[in-house]
Amino acid sequence: MKRIRNLILLLLGTACFPITLLAQEEPNNVVVMDDGFQDHFYEALKQKSIENYDKAIESLEKCQKIQPENPVVYFEFGKNYLAQKKYKDAYDNFEKVTQMDPNNRWAWVGMYDVCYDTHDYNQAIVIVQKLIEFKEDYKEDLTSLYMNTQQFDKALELINELNEKFGKSDKRELYKADILKDARFQSAEKNHLLEQIKKFPKEESNYISLIYLYSQSNQEEKAMEVAKKLEKEIPTSDWAQVSLFKFHLNNNDGDNAVKAMNLVLPSAKIDAKIKHRILNEFLIFTKNNPKYEPDLDKAIGYFDQDKDVKVAKEIGKFYYSKANWNKAVKYLEMHLKNNSEDVEAQQLLLQAHTETMQFPILIQKAEALIQLYPTQPQFYYYAGLGYNQTGNFKKAASVLENGVDFVIDDVALEINFNIQLGEAYNGLGDGKKKEKYFTKANDLITKQKK
Repeated sequence: MKRIRNLILLLLGTACFPITLLAQEEPNNVVVMDDGFQDHFYEALKQKSIENYDKAIESLEKCQKIQPENPVVYFEFGKNYLAQKKYKDAYDNFEKVTQMDPNNRWAWVGMYDVCYDTHDYNQAIVIVQKLIEFKEDYKEDLTSLYMNTQQFDKALELINELNEKFGKSDKRELYKADILKDARFQSAEKNHLLEQIKKFPKEESNYISLIYLYSQSNQEEKAMEVAKKLEKEIPTSDWAQVSLFKFHLNNNDGDNAVKAMNLVLPSAKIDAKIKHRILNEFLIFTKNNPKYEPDLDKAIGYFDQDKDVKVAKEIGKFYYSKANWNKAVKYLEMHLKNNSEDVEAQQLLLQAHTETMQFPILIQKAEALIQLYPTQPQFYYYAGLGYNQTGNFKKAASVLENGVDFVIDDVALEINFNIQLGEAYNGLGDGKKKEKYFTKANDLITKQKK
């Protein structure tokens, strides 16, 4: 039984302690002494396993009296105190192990755990620098600690080192983006990226990062130099075209801007937000250079499957806001070909037709929409308005009276209905009803002002 118990103890100890603590000598040279140490130590392990840390510590104190220079005892003290959040006692015991055995990595890890739990990041840096001697992976921890202690210059240097050696990681890239928001660190990063481009001329991401940094600091000429270099080194790079598009647009070179845009928009590599930005910039350019409108129309086609942003509609609304009614009609109709259920776009289109006084078209579209959406009062209003403007007052009165009952909590629309009804009955020569509806409209306007 005693041999089996010793075997259990050995297995437990191997699982719980560093090999360096338990295998200092060859097994044949170890003299087993039955001094009570194993019994107390086994009890300490048992009590710790059931989270009875005070009892475990009592047993370890007995072990300590028997073998006061055994680092395993102090290591176990540290683990029990750490579990109890007695951080100073835990740290002191882990530190004692490192003094006895400087190469015991797990004792250093214990000290690191204490520092991290107590947010003593400066001391944690000292310990992690030691841990890196055992395992280079701890450089990732050191990066985080530099960020926590706002040592951004050291963090940036280490991030670049790790990126070059192991490749980029999402976490490091987030850290880097945060650091580079501060202009103080951008110069060093630009120099680093220039060196990386020299060393790895076919690595696209370095060019992209450098172009972004130059653009952020309004160094457009340098950004363009990098974009051209990227295009030369990697002719197939879609990212080079993003910067070249902007360059050509700034130089009022529409032809080359269109060429760059037509390479960027179908690219699967370019983020949708960037594509939308390019289209918006080209839209503004086209407003002042109408000859490129066919190119704008082609560009819109690249966004047909975009579920998040209805590009043709947004362009229609852009022209609508600028009172460019004909262009608004064109792009809203383009949008509605595949999105006829978009009630907002239908209403904007009807208003644009009203502004251009295309009343027969207005009547035709409004009547068709009444059939599809019989409870939408706006469509009755536009049909009635169109009939009034074409002199069909009887039809206007009929359609307006049918629609006004659907107006709910929309005072402005109710006022417009009453004005058009007054116009219709004025045209029909019914002075009484004319006065009725105009008076009602005036009352609503007065009430609205209050």
